[in-house]
Parts: sequence; C-alpha cells; structure tokens
Amino acid sequence: MVLGFLYAAGALVAFWLGGLLLQIGGILILIVVALFLAAGLNPAVEFFVRHGLRRPWAVLVVIATVLLLLALFVVSLVPVISDQVAALVDNVPTWFDQLQHNRQLQTLDHRYHVIAKVRSFITSGAWASDLFGGVVGIAGALAGFLANAFVVTVLTLYFLASMARTKEALYQLAPASRRERVRGLGNTIFESVGGYVSGAFIVAMCAGISSLIFLFFVGLSQYAVALAAVVTLLDIIPMIGATLGAIIVTAIGFATDVKIGIACVIFYILYQQLENYVIYPRVMQRSVNVPGSVTVIAALIGAGLLGVIGALLAIPTAAAILLLIRELWAPRQETR
Repeated sequence: MVLGFLYAAGALVAFWLGGLLLQIGGILILIVVALFLAAGLNPAVEFFVRHGLRRPWAVLVVIATVLLLLALFVVSLVPVISDQVAALVDNVPTWFDQLQHNRQLQTLDHRYHVIAKVRSFITSGAWASDLFGGVVGIAGALAGFLANAFVVTVLTLYFLASMARTKEALYQLAPASRRERVRGLGNTIFESVGGYVSGAFIVAMCAGISSLIFLFFVGLSQYAVALAAVVTLLDIIPMIGATLGAIIVTAIGFATDVKIGIACVIFYILYQQLENYVIYPRVMQRSVNVPGSVTVIAALIGAGLLGVIGALLAIPTAAAILLLIRELWAPRQETR
C-alpha cells in the first residue's frame, strides 16, 4: 500500500516536472543557442588573451567587432538586398507570363486558371498578411524575434565573460580523482564546438562569395547581392541548406533565361562537390571528427526535434558524444 502510494506520488511529481520543462522549453533553447554562440566566439577571445589582452577587454573587442560587422552589413547590404528583392517581386508577373507559353501549363491554366490565380495572389500582396497573420501578426513576430535576439545577445556576453569560471564550476561537480580527466574532455568539447561554429561560418562565406562572383558573370547581376546573401544564410544549415540555396538561385535563373538556368545547375553541382569534398573537410578536420553517416543521422534527428536550431546543434553534439564514447566507454569495453 505504502509502496504503491510512493510510486504514484513519484509519477505525479515527474509529470509535474515534465510540464514545467515544456513551459520553459523556449527559454532553454535560447540558453543553449547562447552557449553555442559563446563557444563559437571563445576561440577569438582566447586569441586576444594569448596576445596579452585581459579577458574582459578581449570579450569587449570581440563583441564590438561582431556588432560592427553586423552594423556594416545592415548599412551596406540590407538596402541593396531590399531593392533587389523588390525587383524580384516586380518581375514575378513577367515570369508568369513567360510560363504561360508552356503547352502543358497552358492546358492546366485553361482548365483551372492556376497561373492567373497565383499571379493575382502574389501581386496583391495578400501572401505577406496570410503568412504572418496580418499586420498585428507581423509586428508580433518581429517583436518576438527582437526580444529573443536581445536575450541571446545578453546571455552570450555573460557566457563569454565568465566562460572560464562557468567551465570550472561544472568541472567541480566531478569527483576529485577524475576531475583532471573531466576537465580535459570538457575543454576538448568546447574547442570542438567553437571550431565547428567558426568553420561553418567560413564555409558559408565561401558559398556566398562564390555565388556572388558567379551571378555577376552569368547575367544575374541585378539580383546578385540578394541571392548571394540567401545562399550564405542557408549554407549554414547542415545537409539541406546548400541545396535549398542552389534551388532558389537556379529557379530564378530559369525564370530569367533557360541558358542562365542551365549554367546555374552546372555551377552548383560542381561547387557542391568542391564544398563537400575539399572545402568542408579541410575547414572542419581540426574541429569535429564525425563520420559522414553520423553527420546525416545527427542532422536529421536534430532537425526533427528542434528544426533549424536542432540541425545546427546536432553535429557538434554528435562530435561530443563520439568523443566521450572513444575516451570513456570504448577503453572500458577493451578491459572486460
């Protein structure tokens, strides 16, 4: 009787704690993202510390540099991107007119008036309101994004400034006899995460710059900056990001000219081979050591659990788990 009551009480407490975790799930994700960014920026802070700068000043220099780069991006690129996106939207009706010359589309359009409905929907601007739930929805989404960005920025600053103390506090939880071992593994994991973040940024910049140069030469110079920015942002997403960026650019290329579309297909097929087999391995070889199959599985699981954020966190998490397996579990299995 008493034992059954204790089991029931334990189940109720576990259910209650699970509900609390679900309620603060968004906050936990923001904390994890801030830790991820702090680990990515920490190598830059350590670089300045090694060159004689005190850590608070090193953190200040790194954060100021990041904010300066973001400000330059907003001032120099955002107006250009907005103009080019507006040009893309203005040309959508023309592209639909060109698509109407296709025989199969003419048949479908004659029966269902598909192209006319889509064109009127896009030119009316109603899609933006439907997407965000009207003006109030757009304002709410923007306010939520800015609030989350502010929280992540503050937490990132805090974690960067107190990175050494935070790690040491975590290491103190381990038994004294194993603390040095835990400290070594923990430092390796943090370095791995930082190297992955830096490497992902470098790979994405390579994709964006290559796309920018290609688009200027192929005849899409009026959309080059906007499309290169899209490719850069999407390339950060593991597995599918580069493909999504290539599909968007190629679709606009075909809508502009068939020859340009074919050139886009050829370029991105060749570039993705270069990125997958040359750029990515060389950039990442010193940061994460994860087999290709594990990378795919980890990215799929992470995307299924937390979407884009989960996909970004999946690979360094998989690298940390593999490191623990190699260093802790595998040696024990050999001694049995």
